Amino acid sequence: MYIAVEGIDTAGKSTQIERLRAHFSEAIITKEPGGTEAGKEIREIVLSAKTKSKKAEFLLFLADRAEHMKEVIEPNLEKMIISDRSVVSGVAYALVQGEISETAILHLNRFATGGIYPQKVFLLSLTKEELSFRLSQKKLDGIELRGEEYLLKIQEALTTAANLLNIELITIDATKNIDDITKEILDNISN
Repeated sequence: MYIAVEGIDTAGKSTQIERLRAHFSEAIITKEPGGTEAGKEIREIVLSAKTKSKKAEFLLFLADRAEHMKEVIEPNLEKMIISDRSVVSGVAYALVQGEISETAILHLNRFATGGIYPQKVFLLSLTKEELSFRLSQKKLDGIELRGEEYLLKIQEALTTAANLLNIELITIDATKNIDDITKEILDNISN
C-alpha cells in the first residue's frame, strides 16, 4: 500500500511518519521533494527561494516527482510505502500559485507520476491560531516566510488537489494529542 501524510509546515507530518515507522518496520519511508539524491538538490533550490519564476519552481517539483517515482515508488509498489508529501502537495502548491491552468497541472503531474498516486492520503489540518503558534517556535524556511495566509491557502488546496486526483483523503485535526492522531491514521490504514 502506498500512503502519504500531507499537511502544511509544522502540522506534525514528521512526528506521525516516525510513529508509523515503528508500526511498519518493513515500510519504505520517503518524502517529496527530496526522496532521492537529485531530489535533495532540488529541495534545497526550492527551499532557498532562489527561483523567481513560479513556473520554474513548479517544474523543479515535477522533476523531483518523476525521479522519485522511478527510483523509490515504482520499484516498491508491492511493499508498504509511507511518503511525507506526494503529488497532492505538488498540485496544491501549483493551484495556489495560479500561474498554470488546472488542466495543465493535472496533466503534467500525471506525466511525472505515470498515473501512480497514493491509495490514501492523511491530511493533518491546523487552525490559524495553532499554525501561528507553531511558526513562532521555529526558524522559517523560504516557503514558511510566505506567511500564514499563504500556508492556510495551501492547506485548503490540499483537499481540492486530492479531490481533483480522485485520491481518498482522510482529514485529521492536527491539534489533537499525538497518540490520538497516530491511532486515527492506523485505524484508517487497516480499513
